[in-house]
Amino acid sequence: MSDSPRTPRTPRPKSEPRFPDGPQPDPAGSHFERRIRSFQPRRSRVTQGQADALQRLWPKWGLDIDGKRTLDLPALFAADIPVVLEIGFGMGEATAQMAADDPGTGILAVDVHTPGQGNLLNLADQAGLSNIRVANGDAIILLREMIAPHALAGLRVYFPDPWPKKRHHKRRLIQPEFLTLAASRLRPGALLHCATDWEPYAEVMLEVLTAHPDFENTQPDDDYAPRPDFRPLTRFEGQGLDKGHVVNDLLFRRVPLDVNSTTDPASTDTDTDSTGGTRSTGS
Repeated sequence: MSDSPRTPRTPRPKSEPRFPDGPQPDPAGSHFERRIRSFQPRRSRVTQGQADALQRLWPKWGLDIDGKRTLDLPALFAADIPVVLEIGFGMGEATAQMAADDPGTGILAVDVHTPGQGNLLNLADQAGLSNIRVANGDAIILLREMIAPHALAGLRVYFPDPWPKKRHHKRRLIQPEFLTLAASRLRPGALLHCATDWEPYAEVMLEVLTAHPDFENTQPDDDYAPRPDFRPLTRFEGQGLDKGHVVNDLLFRRVPLDVNSTTDPASTDTDTDSTGGTRSTGS
């Protein structure tokens, strides 16, 4: 063992991004009001492979949610294809599988979990997928400021944070205000697909979605839906099922537009902002 003292590591200044060419720590900065968030950024170790993917692929397939521009989705995907927004993707394994199974659909996947962002970029690169784009930051700002009305062909929210304590219920993503904003960005007939393993949250989701005038349940009995084939079973979900957990899927469709409605939720405040707060689902 050496007697020489260790040279202390120089701390990185807080303003210096962890990945200079990758996702920024706070892309929207102070441009927008602070609201109750339904997510908590998780700090965990970034592997060398994830870091390499962030450095190499972020300029090509990544974007920071700064709220300063409206996205041109055909230009973003280099193709005029239907685009589905996925809020919260964990480690990205299910996202990559869905992109591989449906190459004719673009997936705009948003999260704040840096290791997951790097992992999804790496998976897309290894599989040669060109229909994934990774967004970093607040999904509410993305929807409200950067997505044009009726531009999305679908919205996926898989295993959002259930915020089980009653005092935290206001942080849940699936609430009437969020659904109104989402509806304004979904084209008629677009599918809103939610999944959760927290039964009390599933019950609230079903109640709130059923009551919202812009959505209709795809199930004839107005109940939960069987897991569709296009949503892969994740490792996290499989482990939960082995323990007796119940996973509920909700499949609701955007109803035809009301020609008499002129309200754009993007011009009004909403009480939640989020990336969906997806937990470590292994997806």
